[in-house]
Formats: sequence, structure tokens, C-alpha cells
Amino acid sequence: MHDMDAIEKQLYASPRNVRYIFTVTILILLLFSWSLSTINMENMEESGMRIAASIIGGILNPDLGLLFNVTSQGVMYLLIETMAIAFLGTVIGSILAIPLAFLSASNIVPKPVAGLTRLLLIVIRTIPALVYGLMFIRVTGPGPFAGVLTIALVSIGMLAKLFVDTIEELDTSILESMTSIGCTTFEKIRYGIFPQLFSMFLSIIIYRFDMNLREASVLGLVGAGGIGAPLIFAMNAYRWNEVGSILIGLVVLILLVELFSNRIRTKLVRGT
Repeated sequence: MHDMDAIEKQLYASPRNVRYIFTVTILILLLFSWSLSTINMENMEESGMRIAASIIGGILNPDLGLLFNVTSQGVMYLLIETMAIAFLGTVIGSILAIPLAFLSASNIVPKPVAGLTRLLLIVIRTIPALVYGLMFIRVTGPGPFAGVLTIALVSIGMLAKLFVDTIEELDTSILESMTSIGCTTFEKIRYGIFPQLFSMFLSIIIYRFDMNLREASVLGLVGAGGIGAPLIFAMNAYRWNEVGSILIGLVVLILLVELFSNRIRTKLVRGT
């Protein structure tokens, strides 16, 4: 009974944040009302509704010949190309992000160096993937190589940021113990740092690959390889059966990759 009275007393003694909650609620409602101003149903013409119905019809009645075509013009080949672009771009971005992450960790390098490196990573993350894609297309020409370079550069910013968070959570007591018994720098990295970071780094890389698969699909719209270019060509030509087959293949691929990547990431994080 005494414990219940103490809990009730503590509850009534807790600060009342009515003014704070009221202010936040008003701000959210104002932002929501302002956002609703972007919705304009008057611009939706009858032709737009017909196109939406055609897209749905294309998905329900896809071009099966294109969907199961294994030539370089078929959906299967284009999906594999898209996955290859995402995979190679993720690998390159991961390799480049690891040293940048260590240079951004304030518990590893001096704070001025960490600050400058973090500023560089912020600049990299600021520019959208489509802008990078358009720039690389001017350099390398249209094709999968521009997509790989774009995915790699886009991946660096996010991967390095997540790597830094992991590095700064290192258990430094292990390193101190290894120093006290005379371990070399290589031994501290190999047996003290690497085991702590490997599973988390790999989990982050797999998560980024999952995201990059979607990025690679969109990059094809600007000519950076993958399945995006045939999709936009089919839409511009009003070939809705082809659009349906491409969308079905893309959805199935992304769902399968997400299913396997989530399982692998769960095992890595749990250590099972």
C-alpha cells in the first residue's frame, strides 16, 4: 500500500507539459494544412485517369514473352543487370567509405580531421543520386558504368555515417587490455577492432545494397543502365503490357532481395 501511495505521489508530482504539447500540436497542424495546399485535383484530366487505368491493366495483363525473355532485351536480363549495378556500386562505395569512416571518428583521429571529413560526407550526401547520374553520363557516356559510379558515390555518404556510429561505440577497454600485454597495432586491429566491427559493417552494407537496388532502377530513367530506361521507353510509347511486365519483374526482384537481406542482417546482428 505504501508503494502504491509513493507511485501515485510521484505521478502527481511529475511536471505538466500541457503548454509544450499544445504548441507542438499547433505547429504540426499548421504544417499539415500548408502541405495540403500542394494537392490540386483540378490538374487531373480525364486522359490521366485513362493512363492510370491502362497501367493497372498492363500489370494485370503483362507481356509474358518479355517478362520471361532471357535475351539482352528481356526483363530477366535487365533485372540481373540492375542487380549487378547495385551490387558492384555497393562494394566500391563500401571500400571507399571504410577509411573515410575512420577519419570521421573523433575517438580515432583528432577532432579537426574528423570535422573536415564529416563535412565532406555531408556534401556528398546532399546531392541527389539522379544529379550524380546525369554528371557521370556526361563523363562516361550512358550505360551501366555510369550507374555503378553513381551508386558507389551515393553509398559513400550514408555508409560512412553509419560506420562512424559503430566505430564510436567500440569497447575501448579491450584495446587497452591488449596494449597492456604488448600487442602490436596490427594485432589490436585484427583481434580487437575487426571482430567488433565486422558483423555490424556487413549488416549496414547489406542494408545499403537493398536501397541501392531501388536507386539503380531509378537511374535507368536517365540512361545509367538497368531496367529504368526500357520502363520509361515503354511508358512513352504507351506499351502498357510491357510496362506491366517490367514492373512485375522489378517488384518480385526487390521483394526477394529484401527477404534474404533481412534474414542475413538479423543473423549478423544476433550473432547466430
